[in-house]
Amino acid sequence: MNNDALLHTLESKFGGLIFAAMKVDDVDEVVQLEDSVYPHPWTRGNFLDSLYSGYQTLTMRNRSGRLLGYFLVMEAVDEAHLLNISVAEDVQGEGFGHLLLEYAVDLARKHRMTVMLLEVRVSNLRALHVYRRYGFVEIGRRKNYYPVNQSTREDAIVMSLSL
Repeated sequence: MNNDALLHTLESKFGGLIFAAMKVDDVDEVVQLEDSVYPHPWTRGNFLDSLYSGYQTLTMRNRSGRLLGYFLVMEAVDEAHLLNISVAEDVQGEGFGHLLLEYAVDLARKHRMTVMLLEVRVSNLRALHVYRRYGFVEIGRRKNYYPVNQSTREDAIVMSLSL
């Protein structure tokens, strides 16, 4: 399904979607969503630092204003690094992650990036499926990259998509 068809399907099902660059006023709500979907979430400071650094961002809301998801992308020379992409837990599996990913890739292409990189936990099978289905390929691993608990860490799979 292409981006327009997916967007139309999701808008029909969920009553319309609103996309906008993330603003400082969004951060508290973004942190709430982040806290609800990750065992080791980004902090408010991480989001603010990203905004102040000028990273590319997007929030996705339904027509009533509820935050459904967001992403942050750091661009350097000709590479886009997908730093964070999240979808509210109760709407995961509906296609929102794919749609946000499509917007992130489109944004990187518009900015003339040639590759998009990301890291994903080896245990995050849902995200791995989305990325692989989209065309990302594994290019490496970062050993003990993500915390699991105070004494355990897990590897990150580094993935790449040629733009």
